[in-house]
Amino acid sequence: MAQSAAVQSGLARAVDQALEAASRGQGIAREDALRLIESADTRALCAIAAALRDRFKGRIVSYSRKVFIPLTHLCRDYCGYCTFRSDPKPGVAAYMTPDEVLAVAQAGVRAGCKEALFSLGDQPEQIFPEAREFLRARGFSRTLEYLAAMAELVLRETGLLPHSNPGLMPADDMARLRRSNVSLGLMLESTSLRLRAKGAAHWRAPDKAPALRLRTIEEAGRQRIAFTTGILIGIGETPAERVDSLFAIAELHRRYGHIQEVLVQPFRAKPDIRMASADDPSVEDLQRTIAVARIIMPELNVQSPPNLVRDDFPDLLTAGINDFGGVSPVTKDFINPEAAWPQIAVLQQRTEHCGFELRERLAIYPEFARSVDEWTDAALAAPLAAHLGPDFYARVQ
Repeated sequence: MAQSAAVQSGLARAVDQALEAASRGQGIAREDALRLIESADTRALCAIAAALRDRFKGRIVSYSRKVFIPLTHLCRDYCGYCTFRSDPKPGVAAYMTPDEVLAVAQAGVRAGCKEALFSLGDQPEQIFPEAREFLRARGFSRTLEYLAAMAELVLRETGLLPHSNPGLMPADDMARLRRSNVSLGLMLESTSLRLRAKGAAHWRAPDKAPALRLRTIEEAGRQRIAFTTGILIGIGETPAERVDSLFAIAELHRRYGHIQEVLVQPFRAKPDIRMASADDPSVEDLQRTIAVARIIMPELNVQSPPNLVRDDFPDLLTAGINDFGGVSPVTKDFINPEAAWPQIAVLQQRTEHCGFELRERLAIYPEFARSVDEWTDAALAAPLAAHLGPDFYARVQ
């Protein structure tokens, strides 16, 4: 009994010391981060994270008004939590056609969108003849080539700023995408190798190998591409694995300075997935992970999607986020189709009620837009200038 009390007292002191270290805003050791995510009082943890957010990012909370273009749902990965991917179906086209892509983009322009978010499955042509046939008929051999052509088409014909999230990207494809995309993205999701075991979340998902995803994120740094990444929580990872994933992101940013945004995204169970019976992470669990992400990377933009917590999205502000990500007035969230976007007017009202200013940004964050010659191709100068305001947020119409 006395030993147990002594152990508990020692843990409490260690947690208090970790909170004190966190409050200095100079990052934190892995051991301290693990103590915080596992044992700290949620209110105290979030208070420190929110204070760091205010210190490093101020009281502006941003979002991007986007249109969502799901170029293809075909994917060679079979992740246990995904409803976006699909196998070929009779009567269903393998990819969106150029006309379909343009129609969605033009609807976005009419609704005041600035970003064209391209999402798609990973390398479907590797396993599906239907994908190869569609591409070959249009003069392409790989999905990433078709993506680059569609991003260039949207940029040229509509002026929307593309941001593509296509999975793993070899260096040459990334270099071409850089010519039309103001930023790129790839969710790290997790560095856990356990999740690749049979029956786990990343079983039968060759593109979810952590080393391959880290290599893609690193290559973006080498090519000076403003990059979005993050972790997915609730897919079977441990708290220590969450912490390790966040530190892997922090290390790549320390080396290259290119991570414009870190997402902390919660898993949401759905009836038609392999993990349908898995539990969703609670809002408190999400808050604790966001807070630790903020403490590990106090100077970075930390984001969590408001539609995945429904009416609880002000709780994300309490935990230290400074961005809500892309919100579309036109298209649904094809990754989580059951979770409707909040109306932007409601998002603004509730954000302001919490004492923050909601600002629209572009698909490239203001701090990267300030050094636009370093982070984007020269061909993007005119389209960016059409949308950038004097403070590097979206121009107010």
